[in-house]
Amino acid sequence: MENPSDIKLTAEIKEALQNSNQALAAAKIQELLEKETNTPLNIAITGECGSGKSTFVNAFRGIDNKDERAAPTGCVETTLEVTGYPHPNYPNVTLWDLPGVGTMKFPADKYLNRVGFEKFDFFIIISATRFTENDVKLALEIQKMKKKFYFVRSKIDNDIRAEERSQREFSGEQTLAQIRENCIQGLQKQNIASPQVFLISSFDLHLYDFHLLEETLERELPEHKRNALLFAMPNISLEIINKKKMAFQAQIKYYAFISGVVAGVPVPGLSVDVDVALLVGVVTQYVLGFGLDTPSLQRLAETTHVPLKDLMNVIISPLAAKKINAELIRKLLVQSATTAVLMAAEEGSRFIPVVGIPVAMGLSSMTTYSILNTFLDMLAEDAQRVFKRALGLNTSV
Repeated sequence: MENPSDIKLTAEIKEALQNSNQALAAAKIQELLEKETNTPLNIAITGECGSGKSTFVNAFRGIDNKDERAAPTGCVETTLEVTGYPHPNYPNVTLWDLPGVGTMKFPADKYLNRVGFEKFDFFIIISATRFTENDVKLALEIQKMKKKFYFVRSKIDNDIRAEERSQREFSGEQTLAQIRENCIQGLQKQNIASPQVFLISSFDLHLYDFHLLEETLERELPEHKRNALLFAMPNISLEIINKKKMAFQAQIKYYAFISGVVAGVPVPGLSVDVDVALLVGVVTQYVLGFGLDTPSLQRLAETTHVPLKDLMNVIISPLAAKKINAELIRKLLVQSATTAVLMAAEEGSRFIPVVGIPVAMGLSSMTTYSILNTFLDMLAEDAQRVFKRALGLNTSV
């Protein structure tokens, strides 16, 4: 379901184009793109004391438990207040670590009102063992409030290890299936219809059911919230990286249009300056979305225990792990013979009577489209190589 304000903006863009008001259309497109980047997503993480809520919050944000920005973890109840933890690269996405259900301060029957349920987009109910009566009460209350909830069975790696030690003929898949079925049957007995249960290890998000959780959230979120989730999602698979690439790719035509509109202003040099500024902003989004900025790579090194230099060694693009600024972008544009020719042709066409400005607009749009696709391909391939290196796989793309 689309956001009504997004539908209104899209209609305004269409109207502006129909009226040949390209400047207004470009401004509205920019507004729509910025709005999408800043769409808030609030995820509530709840469950009983010791279930692994805080570790899940940290893992989702790609932060080690020892990081100073991490949600505190421990064997005793460490979450005493509703605490928001913004994503380090996407502060519009916040994971809320909620106090344990059924504590003296947060009894199950008053829990939702006390934590302020209305601000959350959905709830993830975490348990390290069986889902309890309090978990079920909470789920039923969330259901009454017409909000989505998902059950996550955490610390599944511990269960797998325990079963492996105790069974002669061990099957990991069979063990997971049994745990999942036990959880579902237990919840159904307590009047939860068609419960969605995901088995995860917060220390190994690329294993078990985290990818199924991501796919489910993406499918069930309103359309205008999906990219907020996707870009903040850790790179737990090559499929996630590819999804991010496709989402970024879908926006390139809009940036190309804006570039073309600016090229229609008959001021020498203006188009190039604006294009460079636009490229800086967009490429910065790519770098952050793929987790290729230096802070993200450092966090990945900490959580995977792979040395930072090993992750950096597989990076090929001159854009990854760099500060994206006008100087770097201009340098790369000059190094590309094709781009340099197109940009020179754009500036030169301005002096052609009558048809010069339309030609310049077309060239500018085409150049921006080509550059962004090239940069996006480079960074997506780097993200794949870094992901593979972090897991100790062959890094050829």
